[in-house]
Amino acid sequence: MIKKHFNSLVIIVFICTITNISNAQNLLKKALTSDNDKIKKVMNNPEAYELQIIYTQIIREKNNKIIFKDYTYNLNKNNYFYPASTVKFPIAVMALEKLNSIPNTSINSQFTIDGNPNKIRFSDEISKIFAVSDNDASNNLFEFIGFDYLNKNMEIKGLKPFRINHRLSTPNSGSKTIKSIALYKDDLSIENFPQYTTEKYNPLQLNKIKKGIGYLDNDTLVKEPFDFSNKNYYPLETLHNTLKRIIFPNNFKKSERFHITEKDREFILFSMQNLPKNAGYDPKEYYDGYCKFFMFGDTKENIPASIKIYNKVGDAYGTLIDCAYIVDSEKNIEFMVSATILVNKDGIFNDNVYEYDEIGLPFLAELGRQLYWLNDKSKLK
Repeated sequence: MIKKHFNSLVIIVFICTITNISNAQNLLKKALTSDNDKIKKVMNNPEAYELQIIYTQIIREKNNKIIFKDYTYNLNKNNYFYPASTVKFPIAVMALEKLNSIPNTSINSQFTIDGNPNKIRFSDEISKIFAVSDNDASNNLFEFIGFDYLNKNMEIKGLKPFRINHRLSTPNSGSKTIKSIALYKDDLSIENFPQYTTEKYNPLQLNKIKKGIGYLDNDTLVKEPFDFSNKNYYPLETLHNTLKRIIFPNNFKKSERFHITEKDREFILFSMQNLPKNAGYDPKEYYDGYCKFFMFGDTKENIPASIKIYNKVGDAYGTLIDCAYIVDSEKNIEFMVSATILVNKDGIFNDNVYEYDEIGLPFLAELGRQLYWLNDKSKLK
């Protein structure tokens, strides 16, 4: 069913074929020079917002060969931003890669953590990660893979720089002890993975690794920059290239691809575009744009059925990130875009006073809409 859904979408979307690379336009530049107030508010002082963007025009030749034409704004892997929940994307995929290496398992296999009798199903956790960005689901899958497996295998695929230093929103998140796992295989056997401890990584040394003028520590204001050197590191280009490998795996060498089954990849794709209401969540609390910052992050309106957004968002410490592949089956539109923006006017971290709704989400939503409209107009010429 999932395969039929995605393949049908591909057939519909790509009736229109672009054959001349020289005709590719810098639509990102056009979008960022828009007169729209939501764009102008940020572009009048982009340095203050630590803005980084990648836009990919997807060019399909007559033989259906796919060529990426990338345009960037202020992209710099050495300028640190906190990646927040975007790290759940590779955690979900790499959990399936490790599972795929173990005989008699599937995406519907289950496991328990550290003697807890509650069984956890891989497919359920992946669905939660993309539908509502569930922290517990991500942390559960992380215990299955661990720091070293994740970091080393991302690097092997050329997805670097990249480093996971901690779990998300859980006590003792940076502990290097990976809990014991009991894996329940599809043949009803059980494989046990003992607890182990990995070595600590050296602190990150990057530009902008210390931010702001202060931070709250147990309700006490510390008047010094907030240090991110022991936080996760997932620069925008690495994130964007992760998405490329999932959407268009055949554009990469086998060594650069994720080693998952096609059925697993189809499930990842389905989960990425699936809306919370279709995954069983209350649509009033988890509206369509809840995890779709581009185009719909500033509205609670329903997303039209013809538009599919395959993405992963993140928001924490005043930073918003979205990485998306956007397609419209009716208007023959497709493109990829990733962006990060920091909205922390007072320069204080951990105070939960961030301009997400006032500046960040309106900018990302409008950026997505501008690129969508420009792609539509460019194909009508």
